[in-house]
Amino acid sequence: MGFFLRKRVVSSAIPLVFVVLGVFCLARLTGNPVDLYLPLSATAQQRAEFSAAHGFDDSIAVQLWDYLAGAAHLDFGTSLRTGESAGSMVLQAFPVTLQLAGVTMLLAILGALVVGSLAAYRPNSLVDRIAGLLSMTAASIPDFWFAIMGVLVFGVGLDLLPTSGTLGGPEIWVLPIATLLIRPFGVLVQVVRGSMVGALSAPYVKVARSKGADAKRVVFGHALRNSATPVLTVAGDLTVGLVNGAVVVETIFGWPGIGKLMIDSILQRDFAVLQAAVLLTAVTIFALNILVDVCHALIDPRVRQAVPA
Repeated sequence: MGFFLRKRVVSSAIPLVFVVLGVFCLARLTGNPVDLYLPLSATAQQRAEFSAAHGFDDSIAVQLWDYLAGAAHLDFGTSLRTGESAGSMVLQAFPVTLQLAGVTMLLAILGALVVGSLAAYRPNSLVDRIAGLLSMTAASIPDFWFAIMGVLVFGVGLDLLPTSGTLGGPEIWVLPIATLLIRPFGVLVQVVRGSMVGALSAPYVKVARSKGADAKRVVFGHALRNSATPVLTVAGDLTVGLVNGAVVVETIFGWPGIGKLMIDSILQRDFAVLQAAVLLTAVTIFALNILVDVCHALIDPRVRQAVPA
């Protein structure tokens, strides 16, 4: 298991390095912060002093070295917008995103297990066809379109739900969670249904039925437990996608998470905050991928044996 874990860490760390270097270089293509933070009437001396104070007059290589050296000590610099520590700003926003993604994924998994299991218990029945239609539709709807329609219908048209912010009761969660939930729910229903159809036709399930086991025990006690591997793999990938894809939802709904912080940092050329936010997000995705691989290997020993030496 230790060898398997080391191989996964090394293979996953390489893309992390490219992400960090890529974001550092691409951020500078958004423009010179001097043009944004100083007035048009600023003199050449003022522009030079601003650049020198924030290290923008150094070469790209020197700026990259300073960034990597600071990141090694968890010092990501200060925000150009607020003067706060970039690391503290990111750490304040990231739990908001994790909370939103965690609640969403929990609801998606629970709902998909119930709907997918019911659909698989009676293949080609009315319940199965309805579940298939709804899951395919949910998996195909773009989240940005669903978010905009939710705001238009329930926020503007019916005036039932708030459309931005985090102040208020449980109703503030409805639209953001529904937007993030719809695609993972649709995909997981299809995965659960496909895995359960195969499991319910397995010999051990037939033996359980022949011994008089009731339907609930057969579905949830035998078949569902043995269908966990593909469901776990897909759920892990979808969780990573939720953390990474919360940018759209947080921007539309004004949710003060890491996604909105990234967009604001790009628009305002706040390089330090952007780099810290991307690095923390990349490390989190890296850790989630490792966790999914480890759980998969614990459930199915063949995964560990398949890793080449």
